[in-house]
Amino acid sequence: MNNGTDFGRQALDRRAVTAPLEIQHLTVSFARKPVLWDVTFVASAGSLIGVVGPNGAGKSTLFKAIMDLIPRQGGEIRVFGDRFTAQRRRVAYVPQRESVDWDFPVTAGEVVTMGLYSEIGWFRRVTREHRRRALAAMERLGIADLANRQISELSGGQQQRTFLARALVQQADLYLLDEPFSAVDAATETIIVEVLRELRDAGKTALVIHHDLQTVPSYFDTVLLLNLRVVAFGKTDEVFQAENLQKTYGGRLTLLDEATEAMRHRRTI
Repeated sequence: MNNGTDFGRQALDRRAVTAPLEIQHLTVSFARKPVLWDVTFVASAGSLIGVVGPNGAGKSTLFKAIMDLIPRQGGEIRVFGDRFTAQRRRVAYVPQRESVDWDFPVTAGEVVTMGLYSEIGWFRRVTREHRRRALAAMERLGIADLANRQISELSGGQQQRTFLARALVQQADLYLLDEPFSAVDAATETIIVEVLRELRDAGKTALVIHHDLQTVPSYFDTVLLLNLRVVAFGKTDEVFQAENLQKTYGGRLTLLDEATEAMRHRRTI
């Protein structure tokens, strides 16, 4: 990412010592059934965190709880030392593709510009400068030529890039991405990884829900292993180990074999 870009090169103020995200004893339940139980961890500035666990482990619920979208039965969540509502502008969210209504009549450029609505306001005019910033984010994701295309006409990978561009244009400090690599092409996956690393290097923090165990060691410097509770959290080299994965996945041999193979071919991020 070039120094003159609008989204990400601004390093986090090193004088700030408050963690981007601090969760203490978080418990969430639906119909009296726990979905998250006593979850505690602290995400540091300038970290790229893979949130890993089986289906139904509470990963998406964790993100919803962080954004204050669902009630919690206990615990505390601090975003830059405050409530989420007070720090909302510093947080960007990329939802699962399956949760989005792709038939909504809007262009890709308009979707990206939505990332600026907290700055623009819902009833004020989008200016040329706003459009320029949106286009710059799209250019970084390689989709500037799609700005005038209907979002429903784009491929899955192009749609995912569009939503990531919307997050980038917010110039946030904390990014929450829910399965951004799901059903995308190899080129899109490579671009997403590059952008996430640039954000990390600029002092930003990203939590990424991820299912491909083989790529965890090469994509993330930190891992949160989650299955109702925190099984392990820390540096990938220390945490992404067979014993912790056994506890997380409950003996699913195929997944453990994939993880073993990934650790064997581990690369430095």
